[in-house]
Amino acid sequence: MTADVILFNGKVHTITKHKEEITAVAIKDGKFIAVGRDSDIMNFSGSATRLIDLGKKRVVPGINDSHIHLIRGGLNFNLELRWDGVPSLADALRMLKEQVDITPSPQWVRVVGGWSEFQFAERRMPTLEEINAIAPETPVFILHLYDRAFMNRAALKAVGYTKDTPAPPGGEIQRDMNGEPTGLIIASPNAMILYSTLAKGPKLSYEHQINSTRHFMTELNRFGITSVIDAGGGFQNFPDDYKVVNELNEQKQLTVRIAYNLFTQRPKQEFEDFDNWTNTVKLYQGDDMYRHNGAGEMLVFSAADFEDFLQPRPDLSDNMEPELERVVRLLVEKRWPFRLHATYNESISRFLNVFEKVNRDIPFAGLPWIFDHAETIDERNIERVKALGGGIAIQSRMAYQGEYFTERYGAKAALQTPPVKKMLEMEVPVGGGSDATRVSSYNPWVSMFWLTAGKTVGGLKIYSEETVLSRETALELYTRGSAWFSNEQQKKGDIKVGMLADLAVLNHDYFEVTDEQIKSIESDLTIVDGKIVYAKGDFSSFSPPKIPILPDWSPTKNYNGYYSPLMHKTDQQGKTKGANGSGSVLAMVHSCVGSCNVHNHNHDAVRASNLPVNNYTAFWGALGCSCFAF
Repeated sequence: MTADVILFNGKVHTITKHKEEITAVAIKDGKFIAVGRDSDIMNFSGSATRLIDLGKKRVVPGINDSHIHLIRGGLNFNLELRWDGVPSLADALRMLKEQVDITPSPQWVRVVGGWSEFQFAERRMPTLEEINAIAPETPVFILHLYDRAFMNRAALKAVGYTKDTPAPPGGEIQRDMNGEPTGLIIASPNAMILYSTLAKGPKLSYEHQINSTRHFMTELNRFGITSVIDAGGGFQNFPDDYKVVNELNEQKQLTVRIAYNLFTQRPKQEFEDFDNWTNTVKLYQGDDMYRHNGAGEMLVFSAADFEDFLQPRPDLSDNMEPELERVVRLLVEKRWPFRLHATYNESISRFLNVFEKVNRDIPFAGLPWIFDHAETIDERNIERVKALGGGIAIQSRMAYQGEYFTERYGAKAALQTPPVKKMLEMEVPVGGGSDATRVSSYNPWVSMFWLTAGKTVGGLKIYSEETVLSRETALELYTRGSAWFSNEQQKKGDIKVGMLADLAVLNHDYFEVTDEQIKSIESDLTIVDGKIVYAKGDFSSFSPPKIPILPDWSPTKNYNGYYSPLMHKTDQQGKTKGANGSGSVLAMVHSCVGSCNVHNHNHDAVRASNLPVNNYTAFWGALGCSCFAF
């Protein structure tokens, strides 16, 4: 048998253990046909085989995010200015100003999740005064986790929030002493006010949504992501909002495998939604690139225990049990897998009471089902999950909210939030994920850092050596572990003969770098279905043709999503180089990357040095001096 592609001279990590070192793989028709040493794998080479020298780089199975919102995120990616990974608030505000200056009316500038105030050198959020000074006329909406959103005066006007606008139940419109909205809206604790306000903004055209989704997938490929499970989401309606990914799949333009769940959108009509879908949608319909995966993560609105750790734990209503039971009974009868958003142990206990009641009447009998999040689940409830054959999908939300959780519940409680090691010891299926894009970032290496170093993005140590995971285990959660959650564990999640040929060649060796360096890992070469979907650096010659970024004022054109100093380098004229590598019309945004225009300090060199940049009372603690004042 002759391979289509052979990758050799690498350090290939497989989940399945081998006695010998694996340095090469052979791929044919989208599957691995051989895994082993260079000398053995070269026997599969022919005249038409593409040979790729890995240059001793680390290769890992394709990363699989078991809980993300790719479909909704893709429709909006080119609209959003992302602060994911931005090192200082001053940087973030400069980016905001430059984007405001080029965004045409009536469009908004949106920052939608993926950041925490603790990632910033200043250790604070922006103020409404700062936002209004930057954008007196262009609407600005900045979402922080699921707890609040900042809106400038122009945005308040655009959505029609006035003195007389009532706040929805579970939400708050902050007002000044005269009763006028200040621009801060708060989930207390219901995030629906944040969802519904954001949904009032202009949308991209269908053509631009296709372009936006393709660029979001490329951004995921940048980090070695080859598969995801889309957990549905608020204001993500089926089938209308799925047309883009369906068309891209038909045109063979998906670069990430997508298994999608269906998320009810209509409070008090959830049963009707699932009754309709279970009768009209065939379970697992689709193919290996795009397929149905069951119900959830929202099954009934009364079961939503929002995870805003700045607010007290919400108490679910008394009518939750009968409403949830009706839907779960239907799903089990129809043999549809389901998943349920479940943050707190108190809620999980009540959910399990419902599941166990249904199981007594209609046995689950191996039907896959999932709790999502489960930050405070206890050992007894983990046992109950196992007894019912369920799995737990965990996400890196504590990496972004660990400080808030610790302040409210204490450092001792945070040590087991979520108790991943206990789940694994009890042999419950566990998958890794992000819950991106509106809470955590989609960057899986931040999640790996959180799981293995036990720290938040702000540097707070929340886990002990007894509760952190090994790097091998963390990676397994994001590969073979996640495959269980779409019932695909027999076909993906490892570099193994017969499995789908998905892998990532990393720019840094995940198993050798320091803890802090894990966060800077990216993929130099990403392969999905045996095809190269992303390539840079030494592999640039293999890169697929670039597609334009639409619309031409899109933040993606200049900032490309997750922050990277290399992507924010400037040319000789001091202009930022955008995502396409060309000089932007923007002035230099990230003075922290190059030299300070006032003092000629090289901030990038400082961050890479041993200087005490984490001492925020010292000169270098703000990453470089007063040039960071906006």
